[in-house]
Amino acid sequence: MKYKNLISKMTLEEKASLMSGKDFWQTQNIDRLGINNMFLADGPHGIRKQAAAADHLGLNASIPATCFPTAATVANSWNEELGEKMGEYLGEEAVAQKVNVLLGPGINMKRNPLAGRNFEYFSEDPYLAGKLAAGMIKGIQSHGISACVKHFAVNNQEERRMAIDTIVDERTLREIYLTAFEIAIKEGKTKTVMSAYNMLNGAYTNENMHLMRDILRDEWNYEGVVVTDWGGSNDRVAGLLAGNELEMPTTAGETNEEIIEAIKTGKIKEEVLDENVDRLLDLIFTTEEVFKKTHKEIDQEKHHRFAQKVAEESIVLLKNEEEILPIKKGKKVAIIGDFAKEARYQGAGSSIVNPTKLDSTLDCIGDCGFESIGFEPGFDRYGKKSQKKIDAACELARKADVVLLYIGLDEVTEAEGLDRQNMSIPENQIELLNALYNTNQKIVVVLSAGAAVEMPWIDKVKGVVHGYLSGQASAKAILRVLSGEVNPSGKLAETYPIKYEDTPSFYQFPGKEVSVEYREGPFIGYRYYDTANVNVLFSFGFGLSYTTFEYSNLQVSKDGVTFNLTNSGSMAGSEVAQLYVGCQSEDIFRPKKELKGFTKVFLQPGETKTVTIPFDDKTFRYFNVKTNDWEIEEANYKIWVGSSVEDIRVEETIFIEGTKAPLPYDSTNLPSYYSGKANNVSQAEFEQLLGFKVPVATWDRSQPLGYNDTIAQCQYAKGASARFAFQMIRFAHWFLRKIGKRSTANIIMMSIYHMPFRGVARMTGGVINMPMLDGILMIVNGQFFKGVKHVLKERRKMIKSTKEKSSIAKPAEEM
Repeated sequence: MKYKNLISKMTLEEKASLMSGKDFWQTQNIDRLGINNMFLADGPHGIRKQAAAADHLGLNASIPATCFPTAATVANSWNEELGEKMGEYLGEEAVAQKVNVLLGPGINMKRNPLAGRNFEYFSEDPYLAGKLAAGMIKGIQSHGISACVKHFAVNNQEERRMAIDTIVDERTLREIYLTAFEIAIKEGKTKTVMSAYNMLNGAYTNENMHLMRDILRDEWNYEGVVVTDWGGSNDRVAGLLAGNELEMPTTAGETNEEIIEAIKTGKIKEEVLDENVDRLLDLIFTTEEVFKKTHKEIDQEKHHRFAQKVAEESIVLLKNEEEILPIKKGKKVAIIGDFAKEARYQGAGSSIVNPTKLDSTLDCIGDCGFESIGFEPGFDRYGKKSQKKIDAACELARKADVVLLYIGLDEVTEAEGLDRQNMSIPENQIELLNALYNTNQKIVVVLSAGAAVEMPWIDKVKGVVHGYLSGQASAKAILRVLSGEVNPSGKLAETYPIKYEDTPSFYQFPGKEVSVEYREGPFIGYRYYDTANVNVLFSFGFGLSYTTFEYSNLQVSKDGVTFNLTNSGSMAGSEVAQLYVGCQSEDIFRPKKELKGFTKVFLQPGETKTVTIPFDDKTFRYFNVKTNDWEIEEANYKIWVGSSVEDIRVEETIFIEGTKAPLPYDSTNLPSYYSGKANNVSQAEFEQLLGFKVPVATWDRSQPLGYNDTIAQCQYAKGASARFAFQMIRFAHWFLRKIGKRSTANIIMMSIYHMPFRGVARMTGGVINMPMLDGILMIVNGQFFKGVKHVLKERRKMIKSTKEKSSIAKPAEEM
């Protein structure tokens, strides 16, 4: 241990106190030993350090900071260097705000397009997500502070996220859901990892010995700190044994007492606590060094310009019929859509950033060369229908050469804590589009959304520019692409299916009660569509340019591939060349193609460059459940290089020697997986893949409700008061939506409806403790008067204990 001498000077109580927060965002300090507190702040795409009362939902404004594009947007750049540079800017702002740990990036896989937090995650592909995350981590940590990769792991739905049990087979877990974390930890060398809320195969992630010890610590040799997601601790002692150092936020010392009691009774050894303290001290001391130096003030304009550059590289051109784009100088343009006036530029929830400035389309359009003839909102942002607004928009469109139609998803549709209900753009926006189509068919849609949407309307528009959620400089960045000042180079980091029913997890998302089953196995995203030959709207890796590129002369060796890339068009631009690999053996089921490398290349018109993409330790491997290790199958491998997973330009075959591992599966038991058509797998076949029986997925309504049951389950509680409270919560949610207060309605779902009872204690900073919660559960389970008496008794005990501790502490401070 690095700090053995210091730890030896601590009391047991002091060591335990370091294992949970001092308040909502800060860790505990021990002044007599020179141990300062750390500040942790949300920050996947900007610093969210709150100046007012702290919360985890983004309710209270934070100190102004640059709002960069979200991870879902940055992923479309396919540019590791850009991600690292963005990390440097984030790290610089974190240091300026005295933040030790920046809570990001988020790198969970986009298993399903409706997952409410997709805007905060990079991709459906673990290799792309891992590489971009590693770059961002390097950038953040170059300033001496810590990044915090989250949410570890398989956190792929928001509904019941604090209680849901994720059931996934070991090979899929390793290849799909852990590979990005492996890259982030081994290559990015993140100092902090955040555990997820959910359970994994029966154990909460921060208590899961297989995940936390076998894989994270022993296999990946991770020596950093694990912090819980806020309120994500279930059994504090079990978490400590698994190597979870820090619980956030504060529990007012309640869980510290649990640790002390466990050591005194011999449940755990004090050496376990010492190891956790040692790792936490290392994080505290290494990240606080940077604050001892003098730092210059942040150049907000410089950071804003870089946010614009990131956005420009991440915008995706999806359609450009009749070369309607770029819009030529002098063209008369009608600006229509509420998002043109008030940009949709970031997600909602714990990642929300208070921007230093915010570009507006209407303010920036004068710099673009084309002539704006006016603006009409056309629709109500939150879905209310208005024929008057449609008529006014159509009247303006009649006078235009080109209609720029700004549509997308609003802030309350995409938010942490709840999943989307469907993949559609709101109906009132589609009614506007249809009316405009009947008025002027020269329509270019500018789309704002953090995840995939259905586009049954796409044949009615000439162009689609997808800005995703491009941060505070998004408006100008998009206009520069529309005018041709910037040649679009973004490529989709996720597949756009034609309709939601086509998605491989359609039948298994979300888990509604006890568990969610990942029956599709490794066939998520393009791995499914490409293997099962399912047509999609836009393929993984797709993105148009104002120029054209040619691939030629592919050479494959044991070390990687080289090829020539030529800009065969008339405009300078960047191409993302993508390397896919597919095993030609049929002995072990595999996706047809898997991304194994990529590079972004800038070329002048007519210029040719020789491009190299190396192979690495992940190029040919698969996880063998019999050997419990990574193996290589001896076979011929197809090597594809192209502009997207569907647009392959050059290909070759190479023979690779294997590791002679035994075959892990009997193909006769797994027909869906061997065919790749794994979108509707039976329970029996899924259990063959798992190697164990799946748990019962529904609540046992005969049992009393406990700590890990949710407030939503009060609908069948024995206590009449609990059932009444549930109905009131449901009514309040319905009523708030009815009167247009959708954001407030969402908060009910996020912070109450799906909250497990233990969260009431874990998220109230000690106002309600676990003994008081026992009384609440008595009330819920039909013992009303006994429960009320218990709550009041435990409340009095807690107040008395707090006063006693305060009176003991005061003389010590006076000394």
